[in-house]
Amino acid sequence: MTKKKIAILGAGPSGLAQLRAFEAARLAGVENLPEIVCYEKQNAIGGMWNYTWRTGLDRNGEPVHGSMYRYLWSNGPKECLEFADYSFEEHFGQSIPSYPPREVLKDYIMGRIDKQDIRKYIRFECPVRWVTFDDNTKKFTVTVMNHKTKEQETEEFDYVIVATGHFSTPNMPYFEGLEEFPGRIMHAHDFRDALEFKDKDILLVGSSYSAEDIGTQCYKYGTKSVTISYRSTALGYAWPKGITEKPLVTHFEGDIAYFSDGTSQCFDAIIMCTGYLFHFPFLPDELRLQTHNCLYPANLYKGIFWQPNPQLVYLGMQDQYFTFNMFDAQAWYVRDVILDKFALPELAAREADEQKWLTEYAAVDSVSGHIDFQAKYIRDLTNATDYPEFAVEKQGDILKQWQKDKIADIMGFREKAYTSTLTNTLAPELPEPWLEILDDSLEHFLNLAFIKGQKSDNKSWTKK
Repeated sequence: MTKKKIAILGAGPSGLAQLRAFEAARLAGVENLPEIVCYEKQNAIGGMWNYTWRTGLDRNGEPVHGSMYRYLWSNGPKECLEFADYSFEEHFGQSIPSYPPREVLKDYIMGRIDKQDIRKYIRFECPVRWVTFDDNTKKFTVTVMNHKTKEQETEEFDYVIVATGHFSTPNMPYFEGLEEFPGRIMHAHDFRDALEFKDKDILLVGSSYSAEDIGTQCYKYGTKSVTISYRSTALGYAWPKGITEKPLVTHFEGDIAYFSDGTSQCFDAIIMCTGYLFHFPFLPDELRLQTHNCLYPANLYKGIFWQPNPQLVYLGMQDQYFTFNMFDAQAWYVRDVILDKFALPELAAREADEQKWLTEYAAVDSVSGHIDFQAKYIRDLTNATDYPEFAVEKQGDILKQWQKDKIADIMGFREKAYTSTLTNTLAPELPEPWLEILDDSLEHFLNLAFIKGQKSDNKSWTKK
């Protein structure tokens, strides 16, 4: 049999999940695995989890992919993003608090990768320039720029898996008078360090996770005041003194922002927390997903396969309550289709299945309902494959409790602890109030966790 050849575009969490899925099949003795090439724009794996000081363009003149900032902590319980085949306890040698900072999460992600040799499939510093499909040969032609060789390369593939993410191209709105604002104007994509805004009055435009998280980070590191301007609905948390919410800004006059409730205020900086665009400049219109951030993008069978041509695959294009384990569930499903473990139905049946999910999604009108919907979606995928059980419905219950904990204490919810659905271990509590932990390095966090759990032992705590 002729080997199939697949291209994976991106080596972030989704692309790595796909590589890991095929590697799991290889270790299980599956024969005639496809030839795999993974193209990665950055010079390292990790996608959005690669922190860089760079904004705008990278060293090769490519748009900087990452939106990661220095003092990010997980804003959701780690128990709901745990890989089913690699627990946090296996990686760190003991249970750690439910809300780790970015260095800890990145270390965990890399830990599973380090167990298998999947880097051999990845070509770094190779952004994709163009993808076409030939209806006669039924093959894709992928052209990339190899910045290491300084040459463009073209290869043919049977499948193309788009794993480039959708949180890297800013949606940047305009308000009258912005061009006259004398201070800093930026998008959350370019936010890197909360200390830049110490002792400043900042305006955050937007009322979703970016505004919530950047606002609390800046408060933690000494911002004078944070104002969050919402378009339709306020976040509504019990904010501490120094954080307020206002309806949408209407215009600016110099450094003064005017709001739709008739109030106004002076600001030193503006951060647009206004979301991201689905941006695939390397795809022609007939292959390009056009959607907004939602739990079930239209025109994708099982939220994955491009309906007009299921040889084109999109991973991780959903809005996300679940993350890493959802990417795994998608990747395992894609792998089994490519390996001919089961065949996709004809277009009419695929579209009927899609419509069923879209109809159910349209009827959901609460956060709790959205969590249940995504859990049901993941269960539908894992029921068809051998991906290990991770009790997605119980993780959904944890996410619902997370929502309640945030409402109860937006500045202290990271001090809560939850039980892993893999190991049944209750996480230790964060050893100090989150607002007081200014050193969020891997070493400091793990040593804090060790001291909390092993007060009688004076050894330094290091991961396995």
